[in-house]
Amino acid sequence: MKAVLPLDDAAADLATVGGKGASLARLTRAGLPVPGGFHITTEAYRAFVSAFRDEIPQAEDVRRLFAEHDMPAGIAADISRAYEALGDDVAVAVRSSATAEDLPDMSFAGQQDTYLNITGDALLDAVKRCWASLWNPRAIAYREQNGVPHDDVALAVVVQELVDADAAGVMFTANPMSGARDETVINASWGLGEAVVGGQVTPDTIVVSGGAVTRSQVGDKTVMTVRTPDGTHEQPVPEELRGRSVLDAAQAVELAAIGARIQALYGTPMDVEWARRGSEFAIVQARPITGIKPQVEEWNDSLKGDYLWTAGNLGEAIPDVMTPITWSLVRLFIKEAMSASALPGFDMVGNIGGRFYMNLSIVHSIAGALGMRSRLSAVEQVFGKLPAGLDVPMVPVSRWEIIKRTLPLAINIQRRVRHNLKGLRAFLATSRRRCEELRATIAATGSGPQLADLWEREIRPHMVTSCRMLEAAGRQGGATLVWTRDRLRKMMGDVDAEAMLTGVNAEGELASLGPVMGLSRLARGEITREEFARTYGHRGPHEFEVSIPRPGEDSGWIDAQLAGLRDLRADTEALLARQEKAREEAWTRFAERYPRQEAKMRARVRRWNAVVRDRESTRSENMRAFWVLRAFAVRAGDLSGHGDDVFFLYLDELLALLRGDPSPLEKVPVRRATYEQYAALPVYPALIVGHFDPVRWAADPDRRADVYDARGTGVPVSDTVKGFPGAPGIVEGIARVISGPEEGDRLKPGEILVTTLTNVGWTPMFPRAAAVVTDMGAPLSHASIVARELGIPAVVGTGNATMRLRDGDRVRVDGERGTVELLR
Repeated sequence: MKAVLPLDDAAADLATVGGKGASLARLTRAGLPVPGGFHITTEAYRAFVSAFRDEIPQAEDVRRLFAEHDMPAGIAADISRAYEALGDDVAVAVRSSATAEDLPDMSFAGQQDTYLNITGDALLDAVKRCWASLWNPRAIAYREQNGVPHDDVALAVVVQELVDADAAGVMFTANPMSGARDETVINASWGLGEAVVGGQVTPDTIVVSGGAVTRSQVGDKTVMTVRTPDGTHEQPVPEELRGRSVLDAAQAVELAAIGARIQALYGTPMDVEWARRGSEFAIVQARPITGIKPQVEEWNDSLKGDYLWTAGNLGEAIPDVMTPITWSLVRLFIKEAMSASALPGFDMVGNIGGRFYMNLSIVHSIAGALGMRSRLSAVEQVFGKLPAGLDVPMVPVSRWEIIKRTLPLAINIQRRVRHNLKGLRAFLATSRRRCEELRATIAATGSGPQLADLWEREIRPHMVTSCRMLEAAGRQGGATLVWTRDRLRKMMGDVDAEAMLTGVNAEGELASLGPVMGLSRLARGEITREEFARTYGHRGPHEFEVSIPRPGEDSGWIDAQLAGLRDLRADTEALLARQEKAREEAWTRFAERYPRQEAKMRARVRRWNAVVRDRESTRSENMRAFWVLRAFAVRAGDLSGHGDDVFFLYLDELLALLRGDPSPLEKVPVRRATYEQYAALPVYPALIVGHFDPVRWAADPDRRADVYDARGTGVPVSDTVKGFPGAPGIVEGIARVISGPEEGDRLKPGEILVTTLTNVGWTPMFPRAAAVVTDMGAPLSHASIVARELGIPAVVGTGNATMRLRDGDRVRVDGERGTVELLR
């Protein structure tokens, strides 16, 4: 048995010398300025208590029990020899060091005792008092609270030369309040460190970052711990020192550099106790910081400039906080599918707190430069209406510079669209089979490098093709969608116009209605579950986010939809039949009013329907391609052995991992913590102007969910709920405010669905709803198109419905005027 070990002994591990002792041994071996001393091992403790171990739990006074027993002579002699080797009557600190102490998840700090300024024969008594402190009520309660069995712990003791400090304190190598890893926070006071650690004094606080003091606050240091012949005691700080800084800037930077060495040694932010005698620093303890906020990145493209960002339209299709791999793939999607709205030199889309936003300042700036401001109404029909009083900031580029940058792009896009439209029918006919082939090939791929090669050779090219086909389908017919709708509304009024524009589903299935129609066929037994999964399993509420399983992978999703859509067949078919009747009656009135224009207008509406169908069909196939991308990411996790960690890598990093470079994985913990931080916040405003801090916004009790303007101009808060007429009709009923499609079972037949946004994953709920009201949306958004087809009144793009309406309110929805009235 070794009762004593040198302070830097390689055998000084957690089991032998406890957490504090093992840490001090590690620091000493690394050459850090640690006062000299030695360890009294846990074997010495166990040998001492072996004669009365069973008495300890029942003892009324544990300290007395320990004091009554003599220390074995051999152990006492070893301790005395080690003490004498430090010098003549050297004053020491006697510190407890438990085997469950100074751990990354539990510090046990302060649970056992420390004795300062111990000399000579008093050392052995101090050691026994330390041993006894393992059983004080505080330590016992802490172990029980943390589930540490009493039989599993033992106590070592660290004996060190006492630094007769003129100053001391605590240093955190990361900011314990903010979690910032680039800041070292130093607390400093006069005398020994016990007054700081014990909280008896308000110390100085110094923040060091980048090798310089960035903030400093002098505390009112009223007391200090000093040495006395009998130990230590507190005395008042001399008046001339109370308001004086303990450390100057150079000393603070020097101490922070020592802290950086300690953090590098441990590989984690550290809580360090330090002392200073004259100009020399000493480290007396170091432990991992517990309870520190996880390190996070900042995902915030709003910091790139004072722009107007919108979550409308595509933000509805991408409603989640995106994992890094999804954001990489979405950027690829945008580059290939939406380059028409680009302005070289500026980001058309942005990641704000993990959520997708589009830069509307670019769209408005291009429209202004090209003299097309009058056509911005078409933008509203896609992205939603801007609130009155919101001034759109323009990009800081001259009109001629915008024209110079965008004109070549526009010409190239026209050529590309014409070329891709020629292949659109063939793409739609073969996409499903090609995606199934790719998913099968991915599943059969046997190594990381092979999967990376497959990405370059087959997966990426198919993804690019699907995006370009979506671009072509969306741009065919020019302004057909906007012009036809506006023209009909002027000629026939809103109700008849919207009825005449329905029937997209009549000449061929509208892809947005596919899941609900497929569920109908599944309920009737016309198709199998496998056929449903193959045909519609790629569509869902989270279809862009590749970390989330598709409905086709989750049989439970199908079960839940069938259970939640009782009488689905009758409801859906009845709605479509009712809308067909309303459509034909509206056409009859049109023919009576404009007999010579009926044929021409019917041709225009057929063109409208064909464009909408093509847009929705290519969007659906693009989402089928995203199912392939999910299969690729999941297989990458399997082949690399890192599972869902791969979702927190960007695409280039994932490909590097597949080819044998594991270094990107070092970023996963921070990325995961960042994702979790943003995912826990409420959905951000649909419109953001300027710099936006999601965390600070979420903490504001007066935050608005409709618009945030960093300029402070203040768009007035509307007391009414008013938006776009999405689909005509007037209905009264109970509002059911639903935050996500997973809560769909809360919507009862005949209630009014009120939510932030909808996408195709919400479609199975629509037949149950008497009306639909959304914060986000526009006439050409998902909610409007599907609601029109089913003849369900809808008001979209209100901006504030979920702010103004409460679950259970009785409301009147007027889908023709675009209003929602709260009934008393």
